[in-house]
Amino acid sequence: MGKIIVTGASGQFGNAAAKQLLEIVPAEDLVFLSRTPEKLAEFAETGAHIRCADFDDPASLPAAMEGGERMLLISTARVGTRVGQHTNAARAAAAAGVRQIAYTSIINCDRPDNPAIVKNDHLATEQAIRATGVEYTFLRDNQYSEAIALAMAIPALQMGVKPDNCGQGRVGFVSRDDCVNVAVGVLTQEGHGNHAYPVTGPEAISIPEAMAMVSQMAGKPIEVQHVDDEGMFAYFDSLGVPRHASDIVPDGPIPWSSDDMVTFGTAIRAGFMDEVSDCVERITGKTPRTLRSVFEQYQGAWPV
Repeated sequence: MGKIIVTGASGQFGNAAAKQLLEIVPAEDLVFLSRTPEKLAEFAETGAHIRCADFDDPASLPAAMEGGERMLLISTARVGTRVGQHTNAARAAAAAGVRQIAYTSIINCDRPDNPAIVKNDHLATEQAIRATGVEYTFLRDNQYSEAIALAMAIPALQMGVKPDNCGQGRVGFVSRDDCVNVAVGVLTQEGHGNHAYPVTGPEAISIPEAMAMVSQMAGKPIEVQHVDDEGMFAYFDSLGVPRHASDIVPDGPIPWSSDDMVTFGTAIRAGFMDEVSDCVERITGKTPRTLRSVFEQYQGAWPV
């Protein structure tokens, strides 16, 4: 049997997937890739194969992909330029004989009317993977619960207000843990080739409802201030957030752009994230985590 490859194994998602795979797959059948393989020392000791792979350097990829049968391609963080990276990885995998590529995409990226610009990179990557002729499994994740529990809840509690352009749009928030579980499932089970799965939590909740839950759990008030898209841009401008991906300073203090965030909110408001599926339970056999359970996990990081 060929090996299972995990790209970006030094990142949060990849690290969690690698650890889980080591529990069910012999270490010698696992290949963990990173641009910084020195960060994978903990895995080298298990007997897994640690390889350097730089998606910006296609010449580095044939050796990295050698012997692989299935690959988890984890989306890189470079919004706007990552499609080229993903395409290089997919083509190299196909050339190396990999027969299945599972890719961490986003929910409803195939809807042409979806206004979230983040969908553009994911859809283009899905198309690049399809073009290789390799079996694909698209893991179209909804918004991570952890993003709400940390990146949204903490400043909202600190300021007591949360400017928001999502309206009453609901989101099937999903824990990253469940997304990792699904990814491991499709890599270690049969029958997932040429499928696109909407990966969601068990319920759809609006941002105001989520902030009310945070407020109640923390015992501190949060006022959700409903603003339009221009108001949301103004808020991010006041924080010094660059408007476009092309304006992001490499290795700068803010690695994301406001047009990404604002259009994501537009998509939520328009109902594109209002989806709940049974994919987590069907693939993993486990009930997906609720948003409240993730809040409880990270509540200790909230300001008191």
